[in-house]
Amino acid sequence: MASKALFSIIPCVKRKEERKRSFLKKGSILLEDLIASCDGKSHPIRGYSATELVRATNNFNPSCMMTEQFDGMYRCILDDRTVIIKKHDNVDKAIRDIIISMQMSTHKNSLKLLGCCLEFVGPALVFENAGKGSLNDDGSLVMDNELLPWKTRLRIAKQLASALTYLHTAFPRPIVHRGVSPCCILLDDDYVPKLFDFSLSITIPPDQLYVQEDFATGRIGYLDPTYVKSGQSSEKTDVYSFGVLLLVFLMRREAVYWNEVGNVRKCLTSLTRDPNQIETIADPKILEEVGGDEQAQQQLKDFLALALLCIQEETEARPDMIDVAKELVRIDKSTSP
Repeated sequence: MASKALFSIIPCVKRKEERKRSFLKKGSILLEDLIASCDGKSHPIRGYSATELVRATNNFNPSCMMTEQFDGMYRCILDDRTVIIKKHDNVDKAIRDIIISMQMSTHKNSLKLLGCCLEFVGPALVFENAGKGSLNDDGSLVMDNELLPWKTRLRIAKQLASALTYLHTAFPRPIVHRGVSPCCILLDDDYVPKLFDFSLSITIPPDQLYVQEDFATGRIGYLDPTYVKSGQSSEKTDVYSFGVLLLVFLMRREAVYWNEVGNVRKCLTSLTRDPNQIETIADPKILEEVGGDEQAQQQLKDFLALALLCIQEETEARPDMIDVAKELVRIDKSTSP
């Protein structure tokens, strides 16, 4: 009996030792990256144990998973509050996600990071809850495929532009998200957008305008074609992706779709380059809402014109994110209450 008890204890001891080594190794990487990225400034987060997260998610049971679209993301109760737990399978991406999420947590349109756990092979992040959940690829809500009213879509776009502007301008060096798409947007109970997933984000080095990469990183349909060709990633890379997102909101179509025959995948950006085509490309639900209101019709045209400006082939022809944010504020105010 004693020998059996001993054997049962040994695996438990080994797991604890492995978790301790994992914590120390990833903790040193996190501290090094934190010092380099935050310029001595950071926002405190809590360190959670593996035991706490395993208990909260019932050992990461699939029943706790948010949606199939977000593999590795769980909604559960922790410390008597609903939270979202994101479990990474790549250490480098996880550390980057933690660092940028910490820096962005003060912005109201960024998903607030509450803490992390470094004991797993792939670190886990603990975020505030976002009750409405995620967006589908066509810009609608995952839950019941809810179609958002035009005013809500416009407000979401305006607030996301604010978050990206903050990412580009608020820190010692600009940070490029590189993953802008519906997959990195959650909505809270009041339909306020929360930008998240900074695992692909990259910081522009001092005295440089871009980062030279061997290959482009991002999501098909949202990838800046200039970035794909040159490997040069900059803030304008995000501007292009955001322009595609504006088209998705306006048209309620996926960024990449099958043509009418059903055998060729095409990009949404190939559909139009003319703001006057608004009545043929806009979501019929939006057109129904707008009706014959000339101010509202002009608002849609201005929104489309901005999207087209963001997806210009030449990076120099695209506006900065701060100018995109200002134009969306103007567009939002352009119609009478």
